[in-house]
Amino acid sequence: MGYGVLLWSVDDPPIDSGTVLPVYIKSNIERIWVVGLPDGSRSDKDYKLEVPLANLEFVGSKKNAIQWANDFSQYAMSYAENLQDRLPIRDNPDNNARSVYRLRLGEVIKILGIARGVPPISATGEPLPGDWYKVMTVDGVVGFCFSYRLKIFEQNENRIQSNVVDTAPDPELEMVLSRIWSAETYLQMINSRRINIQEMEKKYRFDPGHETGVARIIMPDFERQFTYSRISSDGERAWNFDGTNLQMVLRPNNTLAVQFQDTAGVSRTLTFVNLPADIDSLILQENARRENQYLSIFNQGPVFTSSNFGTITLLSTGGFTWTGYEVLVPDLIPAETRGLGRILMDLYITPSYEDRFDGAFTMQFTDIRNNNTRYFLYSLDNQGLRLELVPTFGIENITVTRRDSSPMVLYFFRDSP
Repeated sequence: MGYGVLLWSVDDPPIDSGTVLPVYIKSNIERIWVVGLPDGSRSDKDYKLEVPLANLEFVGSKKNAIQWANDFSQYAMSYAENLQDRLPIRDNPDNNARSVYRLRLGEVIKILGIARGVPPISATGEPLPGDWYKVMTVDGVVGFCFSYRLKIFEQNENRIQSNVVDTAPDPELEMVLSRIWSAETYLQMINSRRINIQEMEKKYRFDPGHETGVARIIMPDFERQFTYSRISSDGERAWNFDGTNLQMVLRPNNTLAVQFQDTAGVSRTLTFVNLPADIDSLILQENARRENQYLSIFNQGPVFTSSNFGTITLLSTGGFTWTGYEVLVPDLIPAETRGLGRILMDLYITPSYEDRFDGAFTMQFTDIRNNNTRYFLYSLDNQGLRLELVPTFGIENITVTRRDSSPMVLYFFRDSP
């Protein structure tokens, strides 16, 4: 038929990867090539060898095969041993690409070449050291794998083996590793429709770290890392991170319980959930809700005037100017301000206030060194805007739950168009 280049070394007779071989037959049914021996290797020129389809690159002419082998020679003798159980091989050199294969701990793969790609991010937020390689498993799966958890070595007969282990797949573990597990408080925010963007942006979570072999817990009060060798079953829907005291259990309600010992040796259990949408999308939705809420005030004005409290002018960007507020100095507005700032629609109101108020917001003065925020309940009517000052103690979890016993109330009439 022509000539091809051997990609995976053969033991009997010994033929190195990268060798040009004559090709006689291709069998798609048996998934093999029938090849001859390299020139000058044996006097028996009729000797034929069967090679798995994936283990040989058929090129065509002998000249082209020699050129292909020369190009491949840099990686012809290179193999890699996997150091992390369930390390993925992906269909592209990108950590977000689809996984096509999960490597077993100690499994050996063939290096076919280097590839350009973005390195995965480590537990510290920095790119992992290493390179993306095009690789092939002994049974012919081809894809891309990042080298951080690989031990790359040159050909050695004692190390090049299939490492085939007859292990049953664990679909529930696959499901756990394929999901993002966020802090349970985030689901509570979603269910209550009270999204704290600042907290959600911190992305408190549990990362099993099956890409790097480093599991990570990120919570408001602490961060922990666990370096492990593999994830092993510990009964139904339970797994150990070998080499650490970390365990995880998938509960019937599909929450993930993560158990470990803290630095004082005290056992702790944290619960994580898979959110109905990714965090970035939830933040975008919440920002859109806040923008619409602000526009409901802006469209009612955007200029509101009081003979006693001055004039507030709202800007479409969320900013404001406040002039003529001298009567409110220093009880409400510090003397050093120039009356500039932003309005943040970052507060909610308790349901018992919804019949009297349309919402609440933070007025943040941008040119004051200290004590530069004020919180207001607000309501709109056909004539203008009513504000009620909220004390700091009246806010719990970004929700106005209490009012002052003698609140400061400001009313502003909308200016004529």
